[in-house]
Amino acid sequence: MDHLFSPWRYAYVTSPKTDDGCALCRIGSADPSGDEGGFVVARGRHHFVVLNIYPYNTGHLMIVPYRHGPRLADLGEEILSEMALIAARAEAALSEVYRPEGINLGMNLGQCAGAGIADHLHLHVVPRWAADTNFITVTGETRVLPEDLHRTWQRLRGKI
Repeated sequence: MDHLFSPWRYAYVTSPKTDDGCALCRIGSADPSGDEGGFVVARGRHHFVVLNIYPYNTGHLMIVPYRHGPRLADLGEEILSEMALIAARAEAALSEVYRPEGINLGMNLGQCAGAGIADHLHLHVVPRWAADTNFITVTGETRVLPEDLHRTWQRLRGKI
């Protein structure tokens, strides 16, 4: 069995949070003309898709409902359905652009489950390759990302 460990995220997840509102709400409600600066690659009726600025891998996306809340049960069928449809489009876009060998889809519901922003649920879409984890990640607590976030945004914008 393979395991996905991310020890470099512990400091981020356990760091004190500022009380300047929800970062995901700010990104989602921003003027779409600023989507490149906020790394928003797509917008739907109920969701937006944004690059994770602390990615596990190049192309790490988050599908975020505009509705602020921590629980799937509070979203409703229409919003949940759109999330699944966007996830399928994200899978297709990542497969076309990056040709990953696999893709992780996941949510961390609650701070103890690893959610960095526990009050606003979001679905992670992470492309994976057989050799994407190496010694520098484990021993150096450093991620090697072969592409700048702005370039990733350019490559994925309009594909989802």
